[in-house]
Amino acid sequence: MTDRILIIDFGSQVTQLIARRVRESGVYSEIVPFQSAEAAFKEMNPKAVILSGGPASTTEMGSPRAPQVVFESGIPVLGICYGQQTMCAQIGGEVESSDHREFGRAFITVKKDSPLFEGIWPQETDHQVWMSHGDRVNRIPDGFDVIAASDGAPFAAIADEQRRFYGVQFHPEVVHTPDGAKLIENFTHKIAGCSGDWTMAEYRQQAVQAIRDQVGDGKVICGLSGGVDSSVAAVLIHEAIGDQLTCIYVDHGLMRLGESEQVVSLFREHYNIPLVHVDASDLFIGQLEGETDPEKKRKTIGKLFIDVFEAEAKKLGGADFLAQGTLYPDVIESVSFTGGPSVTIKSHHNVGGLPERMNMQLVEPLRELFKDEVRALGRELGLPESFIGRHPFPGPGLAIRCPGGITREKLDILRQADAIYLDEIRKAGLYDAIWQAFAVLLPVQTVGVMGDGRTYEYVCALRAVTSVDGMTADFYHFDMNFLGRAATRIINEVRGINRCVYDITSKPPGTIEWE
Repeated sequence: MTDRILIIDFGSQVTQLIARRVRESGVYSEIVPFQSAEAAFKEMNPKAVILSGGPASTTEMGSPRAPQVVFESGIPVLGICYGQQTMCAQIGGEVESSDHREFGRAFITVKKDSPLFEGIWPQETDHQVWMSHGDRVNRIPDGFDVIAASDGAPFAAIADEQRRFYGVQFHPEVVHTPDGAKLIENFTHKIAGCSGDWTMAEYRQQAVQAIRDQVGDGKVICGLSGGVDSSVAAVLIHEAIGDQLTCIYVDHGLMRLGESEQVVSLFREHYNIPLVHVDASDLFIGQLEGETDPEKKRKTIGKLFIDVFEAEAKKLGGADFLAQGTLYPDVIESVSFTGGPSVTIKSHHNVGGLPERMNMQLVEPLRELFKDEVRALGRELGLPESFIGRHPFPGPGLAIRCPGGITREKLDILRQADAIYLDEIRKAGLYDAIWQAFAVLLPVQTVGVMGDGRTYEYVCALRAVTSVDGMTADFYHFDMNFLGRAATRIINEVRGINRCVYDITSKPPGTIEWE
């Protein structure tokens, strides 16, 4: 990956989208917080730099700045929103707090042709963009020209073509700027001269070599969850080091119908990867039985997982490395913009704490990839589409889809309802159009009538959402006939449920999962 774009993050909520757009153009990119940008710039030696948006104001003392070396290096720079403002403030322009703020959809008029707009926005044409700013540039540095303007931002897009410095007040990375991805591709290809040859096949080769270089002849263990991330990581590592890898699958008894058997079969039979299958369902369910607090459920599952995993690893004689399916958003989000802790919405079930306890180093071959890129790598590695395309499934499994006290009986009821619901979704050809779908067994029983008899059974809630990254989501707009069919099957075929409801809450204000 000779062509690299460095993205300096000033705390925007959508900085990850910049990286995604750059990678979609076939160029590798990395995000670094502004605090460590100078060191990253020297280490990475990028072909160009993009400065992100952010919540600060350049008019305030101590607000974030880009390293001055970025502007002195002779490489192209693109500043987006706050990035445009700090670039202007740092190289001779001025920024002011504006009375005419712009948030949401706006229209800009192209004032001058530029390589940034080549092939998409001709001169004297109007185009929709997405604005989100209070401050604005009120004087541009010497050498710059205005190449686009809006009613609220007279310097909506500026360019110093000689130095290849560009600034836009709008956000080209979001889908609400329809031509934004093409604009970013113009920057990476036409202005920065990137070849656009970053492919998943190339990433696979480099990742395999990096694993070999890191691990040497050491032993690696990988905690399989049955999800896409850990599965792709395991197959990639096995390609690199073969039987030096052993996977441990801890079955906590909280998986969907037939899921444990599917995971074990895939790794033992299809890939011939050494796999330890631990049936710890009695231990997990025994300690969870009757527990109603969602956080205690998660923490109990996390603690037990670590205990069982550690015990099984010791039986293998230990290992030098622990493999994890850490993704790029996890890496980015671990760095707080303000340096302070984030609010805990919910604890995450993972193998956190194990490397220190067991004196192991981490192998994280997916830590530079987004979720959709992991799926692409899985296809490159030959994993079955039924595995790669599966909806996300939480680590604590069905425990957090059973609000209230957990019992074996309730888990069995939920498993059957969930399987019927997903079966109906697949039959309707809707599975790939939905980001995540599942059933929830509510801690509520209602009166019903079946065969002229009275019933008093559980309520099943059905949930389906559309999303890109899980950070925001909208409920899926099913046809009522579909919901009727699914509900009828669940009530007829699952003993213990006599009522179904559909959850039409978006995220925010709700979360995708119920607990």
